[in-house]
Amino acid sequence: MPNASGSKLLREAYRNKSTAFTREERDRLGLRGLLPHRVSTMEEQTVRVLNNLRRKEFDIEKYILLTALQERNEKLFYRVLIDHIEELMPLVYTPTVGQACKEFAHIFRATRGFYITPDDRGQIEPMLDNWRQSDVRVIVVTDGQRILGLGDLGSNGMGIPIGKLALYTACGGVHPHQCLPVMFDVGTGNKQLLEDPLYLGYPHARITGDAYLELMDEFVDAIQTRFPGALIQFEDFLTPNAYGLLERYRDRVLCFNDDIQGTAAVALAGLLAASRATGVPFKEQRILFLGAGSAATGIGDLLTAALIEAGLEPEEARDRLWFVDVHGLLVQSRDDLAPHNLPYAVDGPQADLLGAVAAHEPHVLIGATGAPGTFTEEVVRAMSSIQLRPVIFALSNPTSRAECTAKQAYDWSDGQVLFASGSPFAPVRRAHETLRPAQGNNAYVFPGVGLGAIVGRATRLNDEAFLAAAHTLAQFVTPEDLAEGALYPRLTELREVSVQIACSVIKSLRSQGLAPPLDDTDAELEERVRDAFFEPEYAT
Repeated sequence: MPNASGSKLLREAYRNKSTAFTREERDRLGLRGLLPHRVSTMEEQTVRVLNNLRRKEFDIEKYILLTALQERNEKLFYRVLIDHIEELMPLVYTPTVGQACKEFAHIFRATRGFYITPDDRGQIEPMLDNWRQSDVRVIVVTDGQRILGLGDLGSNGMGIPIGKLALYTACGGVHPHQCLPVMFDVGTGNKQLLEDPLYLGYPHARITGDAYLELMDEFVDAIQTRFPGALIQFEDFLTPNAYGLLERYRDRVLCFNDDIQGTAAVALAGLLAASRATGVPFKEQRILFLGAGSAATGIGDLLTAALIEAGLEPEEARDRLWFVDVHGLLVQSRDDLAPHNLPYAVDGPQADLLGAVAAHEPHVLIGATGAPGTFTEEVVRAMSSIQLRPVIFALSNPTSRAECTAKQAYDWSDGQVLFASGSPFAPVRRAHETLRPAQGNNAYVFPGVGLGAIVGRATRLNDEAFLAAAHTLAQFVTPEDLAEGALYPRLTELREVSVQIACSVIKSLRSQGLAPPLDDTDAELEERVRDAFFEPEYAT
């Protein structure tokens, strides 16, 4: 089929250059008379986009503007996002994507992504032929049941795969045509959505059990047939499904769960960097978690592997990690623990968070609860009385769900704390210093891991790959970052971080037989990764 021309070309997001089409192109492509006289550069178009964006009062309006740009001029969208990542990532992803998901059906403009419902049983493979691109390499799928810390948003959760894949391109260089967002829309338990006349999802209670797994099996099998070798990223599933699906597929197909493994790698990198600031070796750190769901225990699993790698015995490693959930400390006498909690149940008396802080004397406190305000002043002051430089991670998203704010952590610790969060906080000015709370965002890890899986032609991903990613990310944290209180590099370094993570992941997978071995040097491997990077530039 010939390429579109004329007015159809102006509606083709990937090829559209809008006012940047040259005089010659306007004549050749049937665009003469369809555009204003002046030929703009991409830089001039960027200025126009930013001016319009910054005039918007509300972040959700900015999100809608950027989404519209992505739909009509894809290369300009990515150029603007890459060049202004610190300003725009909070709009494209957390925290604004949380509000966008809550309002998804009400702000819906144009479809983007692929939807699967129980009505599609037996038809998923032929349905995939309807997808406009044939070279899909990365798939992000959610069932919308646990969107960030906001709960069950049903098919409104499609904003998450769309946002994640925008970051795969902007931060990891994966071509946008190789990305497929999927909503596994199997109903919702959210009564408010079911009663909303504008709700666009499957208007029934969620299917569960065998019916759920059979439909997911059909989807995963169809991907192997239609897009063999594509990476499947599971995103924002409720904890039992998050663990269940990962265990079901991790040894069968190329996949991972970002909430379990991506979050864990980012957290581990932050703790490795923190050990340089505190002077406490990583393997000597005691770590306390508030929350015991998929994110928290996923971090615990990877930290255990890292502590064993650092020289501890498995039991010693697990003894350094304590977990507190809504019912208190995970202790062996409890009879309500899920399978993923059992390895971390300690032999001792029950305790609440403050009691666990006093008993365990942790160097690190990690929050993954979705419950805002749970790191109280009393808790932060208790941490500060035990450790000279306590490390506090308030990882819950969006910002409204953070366990505490950066300013609270700094004020309540008299500036002692090393703080990181899942959503962004502004720098905090104190008497004689400005502290920069770095965001422990999964975008530091998953784009590089995905890029490595693609370029390295991986067959599987395992914990060793995420250990390699975490060590690589930690190396990007400079003494200057630490002096500012930041445990992660600036977001402007994300593309370079992704290149180096991809290289380390490929080498790790090759050493384990999970990617084809090639006789290339480190420099040649890095060149291959860089050559695969998508650059949003207009074709001539």
